[in-house]
Amino acid sequence: MAELENINPHVYRKCEERRLTKDDENDDVADPFDEREIFDLIRNINDPEHPLTLEELHVLEQSLITVDNEKNTVKVLFTPTIPHCSMATLIGLSIRVKLLRALPPRFKVSVEINPGTHASENAVNKQLADKERVAAALENSHLIEVINQCIAVPIK
Repeated sequence: MAELENINPHVYRKCEERRLTKDDENDDVADPFDEREIFDLIRNINDPEHPLTLEELHVLEQSLITVDNEKNTVKVLFTPTIPHCSMATLIGLSIRVKLLRALPPRFKVSVEINPGTHASENAVNKQLADKERVAAALENSHLIEVINQCIAVPIK
């Protein structure tokens, strides 16, 4: 097994679950997507190196998510735990795959590294924004297996 890059990551407390209202559960009420709903979709993605979620590591934060329902866009900024994290592309791909599988196809999903938080942010962002590179990566059976493990819903 490869050596861990961040042996002792700082672990943060998870935020409370969102309380559902009657309107949230009513299919007849128009319910646009909001930042909290997107956060709830991706907050429990598992870190590829640690038995922790991206929320617990503060890789994902609701404040770094923007949703525009009129333009059908979702943008997620994520913050790697260390500036030279070699897992940044895998984490970004996991976020992107989770959202592409969960959201209606009308949405354009953008996943980027939070500016100034990674030594290779431009290269990683370029990879994550390149549809052909992402599609090719997702054809790699080993890589998709790792991504599926990261985005798997935990059994309660």
